[in-house]
Amino acid sequence: MALYFCRIVLRRSLVVVGAIGCKKNYYYAPSYLSTLNHHHQHKKFATLPWDETVVGILKSEIQCTQDSTNPSRESNIPDGFPFKIEDSPGQQILVLTRQYQSETIKVQVMMPTLVTGGDDGVDPDDADDGNMKATQSGIPLVVTVSKPTGPCLEFACTGFPDEVAIDSMSVKPSDDPENEIPYEGPDFTNLDENLQKAFNKYLEIRGIKPSVTNYLYEYMLDKDTREYLLWLKNLKEFIEK
Repeated sequence: MALYFCRIVLRRSLVVVGAIGCKKNYYYAPSYLSTLNHHHQHKKFATLPWDETVVGILKSEIQCTQDSTNPSRESNIPDGFPFKIEDSPGQQILVLTRQYQSETIKVQVMMPTLVTGGDDGVDPDDADDGNMKATQSGIPLVVTVSKPTGPCLEFACTGFPDEVAIDSMSVKPSDDPENEIPYEGPDFTNLDENLQKAFNKYLEIRGIKPSVTNYLYEYMLDKDTREYLLWLKNLKEFIEK
């Protein structure tokens, strides 16, 4: 009998405690959610001062870049420059076009490859032409020669201070699909020497020569600075919104 009474008391105690627990949870739940909302709002607004710090650093970098920027070289185009320049802000590639007799010449100019530091132990007396070019800064070009009908001839080149080196060439259909890769022939330096000289002259006649590529090299260095400045301004504008 005593054991039965203890069980009854224990069950009632559990019911009361459960009721109290439910009541406690019910009344304190809104307060808990309020605390969470306050925490998230505080976290959200706490990031704003750091955004201002980022904007301040960007402003400083923009000012520094503007102070070191040279005037545009568009006004310093050398005499006899045969190409029309298409420079689109925000793009890494510069496009040149010209007409040569019945041909359309298009040149895509990439950002220069800069080589700094020493010569990596290459002795000029022992180095071959390939090793010497590897220690020089250059400017990559893709030259496309098109005729009114039929395929086009494409050259991958690198402009150096004293010459334009052809890396490869290929004949492509005028409507060449992007997912097809045409045969580019053997390495250009493995071709017959007379054939190499003939194609170098072929490009020179069409305006691809050191006097042009040297100007483009300096132009692209300036473009790189202008694009960097535009990139910084776009970043700053995004953070400020």
